[in-house]
Formats: sequence, structure tokens, C-alpha cells
Amino acid sequence: MLQRKTAFLKLAIAIIGITALILCIFWLPGFVTSRAAENPDVVPLKYPALIVVYTTAIPFYVALFHSLKLLHYIERKNAFSECAVASLKHIKQCAVAIAIVYVIAGIFLGMQDVLFTSIAVIGGVIIFAASTVAIFAAVLQELLTHALEIKSENDLTV
Repeated sequence: MLQRKTAFLKLAIAIIGITALILCIFWLPGFVTSRAAENPDVVPLKYPALIVVYTTAIPFYVALFHSLKLLHYIERKNAFSECAVASLKHIKQCAVAIAIVYVIAGIFLGMQDVLFTSIAVIGGVIIFAASTVAIFAAVLQELLTHALEIKSENDLTV
């Protein structure tokens, strides 16, 4: 039963990763180009915007990789391990990095008076999602660390 659940989660992670890759390759350049065509003031920001998104794709895929590693630990009945704590820490750090980059980019665009509603909404959703993932990973990391401490104490008692 556990194998099916983790297989489903692995498939979901793969679909998320492939969808993000397709959006980055095919949709994003057209979206940025159309926004630049609608407002000539943002033409100089076209490539910096692409660089920001493609730069944050790196921690996104690192977090997906560590999510797959975490599922692997769960499958191997090794969920309560330092490796799982390390994976959660990496996921948290990647999510925080993504949120910080988008907050800085939003502030920069706001200072340039080119923070359009559509861009603000997309950025806000990304910041909210990344923050939620970071907080959830931090909570799980803390719980797992506490469980490992209890397990260690119990091992010493026996």
C-alpha cells in the first residue's frame, strides 16, 4: 500500500517538474515578449525578468529532487533518519530562496513603476506557495528532529 502512495507522489512531483519546465521553455518567453510589446517602458526589463525566473528554477528543481529523495527514504522505511531531516532542510532553504528572490524582484519592479497587476498576482502566488512550503518543511523538520531525539533516548535506555 505504501508503494502505491509513494509512487503516486513521485508521479505528481514528475508532473509538476515537467509542467514547470514546459512553462519556462514555451510559455514564459512569449508572455514576457507580449508584456513588453504592450508597454514599451518594460522592454529593458524583459531579460532581467527571464533571468529571475530561470534562476529560481534552479532551487525549485533542487527542492523537487530532495522531495523525491524523501519519498525514497519513506519507501525504504528510513523516514526517521538524519538523511530525511537533511532533505527537509534543503527543501526549506530552496523555498525560502525562491520567496526572497521574488520579493526582491517585486520591490524592484515596484520601484520602477512596472509592477503590473498580472505580474504582481503571479509573483504573489509564487511567494505564497514558496513560503507555505518553507513553513511546512520547517515544521516537519522540527518534528522529525524531535522524534529522532526521542528515538535516540529510547535506544540508550534499552
